[in-house]
Amino acid sequence: MSCMKSCEEYRNDIIEWFEDVAGRAGDVQTETLHRILELNCGVEYLKNFFGDINYVKEVDKIALESLYTSSVPLSSHADFEPYLQRIADGETDPLITQEPITTLSLSSGTTEGRQKYVPFTHHSSNTTLQIFKLAAAYRSRVYPTREGGRILEFIYSSKCFETRGGVTVGTATTHVYASDEFKIKQQQTKSFTCSPKEVISSGDYTQSTYCHLLLGLHFSDEIEYITSTFAYSLVQAFRTFQEIWREICNDLREGTLSSRITIQDVRKSVLDIVACPNPSLASRVEKKCNELEGNDWAGLISEIWPNAKYVNSIMTGSMQPYLSKLRHYAGGGLPLVSGDYGSTESWIGVNIDPFLPPEKVTFTVIPTFSYFEFIPLRRRINNNYQECSSKSCSGGDDFIEDDPIPLSRVKIGQEYEIVLTTFTGLYRYRLGDVVEVAGFYRNTPKLNYICRRNLILTVNIDKNTERDLQLVVKRGSQILKTSASRTEIVDFTSHADVANQPGHYVIYWEIEGEAVEEGVLRDCCREMDASFVDHGYVVSRKSNSIGPLELRIVERGTFKKILEYFISNGAALSQFKTPRCTTNPVLLKILNDCTVCKFYSTSDGS
Repeated sequence: MSCMKSCEEYRNDIIEWFEDVAGRAGDVQTETLHRILELNCGVEYLKNFFGDINYVKEVDKIALESLYTSSVPLSSHADFEPYLQRIADGETDPLITQEPITTLSLSSGTTEGRQKYVPFTHHSSNTTLQIFKLAAAYRSRVYPTREGGRILEFIYSSKCFETRGGVTVGTATTHVYASDEFKIKQQQTKSFTCSPKEVISSGDYTQSTYCHLLLGLHFSDEIEYITSTFAYSLVQAFRTFQEIWREICNDLREGTLSSRITIQDVRKSVLDIVACPNPSLASRVEKKCNELEGNDWAGLISEIWPNAKYVNSIMTGSMQPYLSKLRHYAGGGLPLVSGDYGSTESWIGVNIDPFLPPEKVTFTVIPTFSYFEFIPLRRRINNNYQECSSKSCSGGDDFIEDDPIPLSRVKIGQEYEIVLTTFTGLYRYRLGDVVEVAGFYRNTPKLNYICRRNLILTVNIDKNTERDLQLVVKRGSQILKTSASRTEIVDFTSHADVANQPGHYVIYWEIEGEAVEEGVLRDCCREMDASFVDHGYVVSRKSNSIGPLELRIVERGTFKKILEYFISNGAALSQFKTPRCTTNPVLLKILNDCTVCKFYSTSDGS
C-alpha cells in the first residue's frame, strides 16, 4: 500500500512540475535559452555570429533572447552537416556543444530520402525519460494500470556502428533503448516490458517481432497496455500475427522456440522465460484465433489481451492512414491513445488529454526541453502567386512566411513552422513541421500537427503536401469500402512522373481482401484525381499541362520489400515511416516491378 501511495505521489509530483512550468512558459523559455547558451558559450558555430564576446555574462537574459534571435540566422540541417561530419571524423573541439558528442543519431531517411546525422547527448535520453513519465502520469489518471504489470512493447533497435573517428552512430530509438534512462523508466512507472534487451536489440525485426508476440502471449493475463513508437509497427506486428499464430501456439504448448529464431542470445533469453510448456494457454489462444480468423480478425487485441486498458502509439501525421486498421484490431471498446510529439532533434509536446481520439489530439509544448520559435505561415489563395514578391516564401510550397516569434506570442488558429534551439547544439533550426495552435494549457500552447513543410507532389505550378495526398487517398478508398468486395488499402505512396510530357501523378496502392472489379478501381482513380483541390493542380489539369492521374496496383508484400530496403540500410522498424512520395530510383524499381495493373483517370479536371 505504501508503494502504491508513493507511486501516486510521484505521478502527482511530475504533473505539478509541468503545471508550474506551463504556467510560466514565457519566462521558462527565456531561462531555457539562457541555459543553452551558457552551456555552449564559445562553440565554433556561435562564434560565427557573436565573435569572442562573452554574451552570457555581459547581457541579461531578456536582452540575450533578443540579441540571439537578431544575430543568429535561421538554419537547416545543411548548415550543421559540416560540423557533424567533423564530429564523426573524431574532432573533439567544441564545434556545436562544449560537452563532447560521442554519439550521433541517424534519421530514418524515409522523409527526405537519405539518412542524416543528428547530435545525441545525455540530454536527449533524459528528456525522453521525462516525457515518458509525464505522459504515463496523465494516462494513469484516465486509464489506471496495475503496478508491476507488463507492457507489450513492439520496439526495435538497429545495429550501431562506429565512425572512423570513434563516434557511435545508430537511430535515436536504439540509443534510448540502450540507455540507463530506459531502465529507470520501467522502475519508476512500475510497468515492465515483456521482452528482454536481447530481443529489442537483435537487429533483425522479423525475429524480434516473433519474440515480442510470443512473450506477449506468455504474459497475456498481465498485459496492461500495448504500445510502439509508430502505429505502423503495431499494424505490421498484428498482420504478422495473422500469419504465424499457429507456430507461436505450438511454442507455447511445447515450451520451445521456433527454428526461425537463429540469433543465439535471443534464443537463450526467450527460452529462459517460455521454456515451461503451457498447453492450456496454447489451447485458449488457438480457440480465440480460430474465432477471430472467421471474423477478419476484428477485435484481435482485446480478445487476446483482455486486461489491456489501451493501445498507445504515435497516430498522427503520416501514421493516420493506419488508424482504421488499428481500430479494427483493437475492437470497439479498447481506446487508442495517441503518443507524444517529437522528432529526432527534440521532443516537443506531450498528450495531456489521453481520452481524446487520435484525430482530435493536441500536443502541449514542454517549455524546458528546447527553445522554441514559430514562423507564422499564411497560405496563398488560388492563383495569387505574386504575394511571394513582398513576403518570404520557402522553396516552392504554398506558404507565405512572416518573421519568427517566441512561444509567448503565438495565437490560436494560426499555423506555424517550428524552429528549435536545442541543448544538443542545433541553433534556430527549422524543423519543417507545420502546426496549428489549437489552444493553451495555462500559458503554453497546445499544437495540432498539420503536415511536413516540404512539398511532396509537384509537376507544374501545382503544390500538394503529404496531408493533401492523404485526404485524396482517403476519398478513393471510400469507394473501395462501398463496393461489394471486402477490400482495403494496406499502404500507399506516390511519384510525380515528369519523364514524359505532360507530367502526371502516379499513386501506388497495395490492397488486400477479395478481388476488386476493374471498374471499381477506375472509379477510385477518377475520384482521387478529382479530389485534389490545389488551384495550381486544378488549372493545370483543365489545360492538360498535367496529365491524368495514374493509379498503379502493386502485388502483396511490395511495401514490405520497401521496409526491408530501409532496414538493410540502417533504419530501425521503430522509426520507419512509409515515404508518401518518392523519387528514389531503388524504391521506384521495386514499385514498378511489382505493379500488377494500372489505371488512368477519366476526369477532365473540371
